[in-house]
Amino acid sequence: MPTYEYRGLVLHLPELDQEHWGYFEAARRHQLVVKRCLDCNLLRWEPGPSCPFCASLRWEWAPVSGKGEIYSYQIVYHSVHPGFRDWVPYPIVLVELDEQRGIPTPGYGLRIAANLVDAQFRPEREERVAIGARVQVVFMDLPNGLTLPQFALSGEPPRGRVWRHAG
Repeated sequence: MPTYEYRGLVLHLPELDQEHWGYFEAARRHQLVVKRCLDCNLLRWEPGPSCPFCASLRWEWAPVSGKGEIYSYQIVYHSVHPGFRDWVPYPIVLVELDEQRGIPTPGYGLRIAANLVDAQFRPEREERVAIGARVQVVFMDLPNGLTLPQFALSGEPPRGRVWRHAG
Protein backbone atom coordinates (compact mmCIF):
# COMPACT_ATOMS: atom_id res chain seq x y z
CA MET A 1 0.00 0.00 0.00
CA PRO A 2 1.59 3.28 -1.08
CA THR A 3 1.92 5.81 1.71
CA TYR A 4 2.73 9.45 1.08
CA GLU A 5 3.52 12.40 3.27
CA TYR A 6 2.28 15.91 2.52
CA ARG A 7 3.00 18.75 4.93
CA GLY A 8 3.04 16.36 7.86
CA LEU A 9 -0.10 14.49 6.80
CA VAL A 10 0.28 10.77 6.16
CA LEU A 11 -1.82 9.61 3.21
CA HIS A 12 -2.48 5.92 2.64
CA LEU A 13 -3.67 5.17 -0.88
CA PRO A 14 -4.39 1.45 -1.23
CA GLU A 15 -4.23 0.36 -4.87
CA LEU A 16 -7.60 -1.33 -4.41
CA ASP A 17 -9.24 1.88 -3.18
CA GLN A 18 -11.62 2.62 -6.05
CA GLU A 19 -12.77 5.84 -4.38
CA HIS A 20 -9.41 7.59 -4.68
CA TRP A 21 -6.82 5.56 -6.60
CA GLY A 22 -8.01 6.55 -10.09
CA TYR A 23 -8.10 10.22 -9.10
CA PHE A 24 -4.48 10.19 -7.97
CA GLU A 25 -3.34 8.00 -10.86
CA ALA A 26 -4.79 10.52 -13.31
CA ALA A 27 -3.25 13.41 -11.37
CA ARG A 28 0.15 11.73 -11.74
CA ARG A 29 -0.41 12.05 -15.52
CA HIS A 30 -1.49 15.69 -14.99
CA GLN A 31 -5.08 14.92 -15.85
CA LEU A 32 -8.08 15.85 -13.71
CA VAL A 33 -10.80 13.23 -13.52
CA VAL A 34 -14.18 13.00 -11.83
CA LYS A 35 -16.72 10.22 -11.61
CA ARG A 36 -19.28 9.78 -14.39
CA CYS A 37 -22.41 7.79 -13.68
CA LEU A 38 -22.84 5.06 -16.28
CA ASP A 39 -26.63 5.19 -15.94
CA CYS A 40 -27.57 8.91 -15.89
CA ASN A 41 -24.26 10.16 -17.37
CA LEU A 42 -23.90 12.97 -14.80
CA LEU A 43 -20.48 13.91 -13.43
CA ARG A 44 -19.62 14.18 -9.74
CA TRP A 45 -16.57 14.81 -7.66
CA GLU A 46 -17.86 13.73 -4.29
CA PRO A 47 -16.47 10.45 -3.04
CA GLY A 48 -18.92 7.67 -2.53
CA PRO A 49 -19.93 4.54 -4.35
CA SER A 50 -23.33 5.68 -5.59
CA CYS A 51 -24.55 8.45 -7.85
CA PRO A 52 -26.23 11.24 -5.81
CA PHE A 53 -28.65 11.82 -8.70
CA CYS A 54 -29.93 8.33 -9.56
CA ALA A 55 -28.32 6.09 -6.87
CA SER A 56 -26.61 3.93 -9.47
CA LEU A 57 -23.52 2.05 -8.33
CA ARG A 58 -22.07 2.01 -11.85
CA TRP A 59 -19.47 4.70 -12.62
CA GLU A 60 -16.20 5.39 -14.40
CA TRP A 61 -13.46 8.00 -14.20
CA ALA A 62 -13.99 10.77 -16.76
CA PRO A 63 -11.43 13.43 -17.72
CA VAL A 64 -12.48 17.08 -17.41
CA SER A 65 -10.86 20.30 -18.59
CA GLY A 66 -9.89 21.56 -15.15
CA LYS A 67 -11.20 25.01 -16.10
CA GLY A 68 -13.82 26.78 -14.06
CA GLU A 69 -14.53 29.63 -11.73
CA ILE A 70 -14.42 30.15 -7.99
CA TYR A 71 -17.90 29.39 -6.68
CA SER A 72 -16.98 30.08 -3.06
CA TYR A 73 -13.87 30.40 -0.92
CA GLN A 74 -12.56 30.63 2.59
CA ILE A 75 -9.35 32.16 3.86
CA VAL A 76 -7.72 30.06 6.57
CA TYR A 77 -6.11 32.31 9.17
CA HIS A 78 -5.51 29.68 11.82
CA SER A 79 -4.35 26.26 10.74
CA VAL A 80 -5.31 23.43 13.04
CA HIS A 81 -2.75 21.16 11.40
CA PRO A 82 0.87 22.14 12.15
CA GLY A 83 1.96 21.33 8.58
CA PHE A 84 -0.02 24.27 7.23
CA ARG A 85 0.91 26.90 9.82
CA ASP A 86 3.60 28.37 7.57
CA TRP A 87 0.94 28.77 4.84
CA VAL A 88 -1.52 30.98 6.72
CA PRO A 89 -3.36 32.90 5.56
CA TYR A 90 -4.26 30.64 2.64
CA PRO A 91 -7.34 30.28 0.45
CA ILE A 92 -9.39 27.13 0.02
CA VAL A 93 -11.65 27.42 -2.99
CA LEU A 94 -14.73 25.62 -4.21
CA VAL A 95 -14.38 25.59 -7.99
CA GLU A 96 -17.32 25.10 -10.30
CA LEU A 97 -15.92 23.32 -13.33
CA ASP A 98 -17.06 24.38 -16.80
CA GLU A 99 -18.45 20.92 -17.49
CA GLN A 100 -22.03 20.36 -16.37
CA ARG A 101 -22.79 23.94 -15.25
CA GLY A 102 -26.39 24.21 -14.06
CA ILE A 103 -27.08 20.52 -14.55
CA PRO A 104 -29.17 18.70 -13.34
CA THR A 105 -30.72 21.89 -11.88
CA PRO A 106 -29.84 25.56 -12.40
CA GLY A 107 -28.42 25.83 -8.88
CA TYR A 108 -26.24 22.79 -9.18
CA GLY A 109 -22.84 22.37 -10.74
CA LEU A 110 -19.80 20.14 -10.79
CA ARG A 111 -17.77 21.54 -7.91
CA ILE A 112 -14.42 20.56 -6.46
CA ALA A 113 -12.56 21.89 -3.40
CA ALA A 114 -8.82 22.59 -3.47
CA ASN A 115 -6.12 25.04 -2.56
CA LEU A 116 -5.67 28.18 -4.68
CA VAL A 117 -1.98 28.61 -5.39
CA ASP A 118 0.27 30.95 -7.36
CA ALA A 119 2.78 29.98 -10.06
CA GLN A 120 5.28 28.83 -7.41
CA PHE A 121 2.64 26.68 -5.63
CA ARG A 122 2.47 29.10 -2.71
CA PRO A 123 -0.94 30.12 -1.38
CA GLU A 124 -2.49 32.80 -3.60
CA ARG A 125 -2.66 36.23 -1.96
CA GLU A 126 -5.99 36.95 -0.31
CA GLU A 127 -6.57 40.18 -2.22
CA ARG A 128 -6.51 38.24 -5.52
CA VAL A 129 -9.19 35.70 -4.50
CA ALA A 130 -12.74 36.42 -5.68
CA ILE A 131 -15.93 34.55 -6.36
CA GLY A 132 -16.36 34.38 -10.13
CA ALA A 133 -12.61 34.55 -10.88
CA ARG A 134 -11.53 32.10 -13.56
CA VAL A 135 -9.19 29.29 -12.52
CA GLN A 136 -7.35 26.37 -14.05
CA VAL A 137 -6.17 23.15 -12.44
CA VAL A 138 -2.42 22.86 -11.88
CA PHE A 139 -0.58 19.79 -10.67
CA MET A 140 1.80 19.89 -7.72
CA ASP A 141 4.33 17.06 -8.13
CA LEU A 142 5.75 16.10 -4.76
CA PRO A 143 9.19 14.47 -4.45
CA ASN A 144 7.66 11.30 -3.00
CA GLY A 145 5.72 10.53 -6.22
CA LEU A 146 2.37 11.97 -5.16
CA THR A 147 0.75 14.58 -7.40
CA LEU A 148 -1.91 16.90 -6.01
CA PRO A 149 -4.40 18.79 -8.18
CA GLN A 150 -4.58 22.42 -7.10
CA PHE A 151 -6.09 25.49 -8.75
CA ALA A 152 -4.51 28.74 -9.91
CA LEU A 153 -5.97 31.93 -11.32
CA SER A 154 -6.08 31.52 -15.09
CA GLY A 155 -6.05 35.15 -16.15
CA GLU A 156 -9.17 34.61 -18.25
CA PRO A 157 -11.76 37.37 -17.95
CA PRO A 158 -14.65 36.44 -15.67
CA ARG A 159 -17.92 35.41 -17.28
CA GLY A 160 -19.92 37.58 -14.92
CA ARG A 161 -19.61 39.68 -11.86
CA VAL A 162 -16.83 38.91 -9.38
CA TRP A 163 -17.13 39.35 -5.64
CA ARG A 164 -14.60 39.38 -2.86
CA HIS A 165 -14.91 39.97 0.84
CA ALA A 166 -14.20 43.58 1.72
CA GLY A 167 -11.85 42.33 4.45
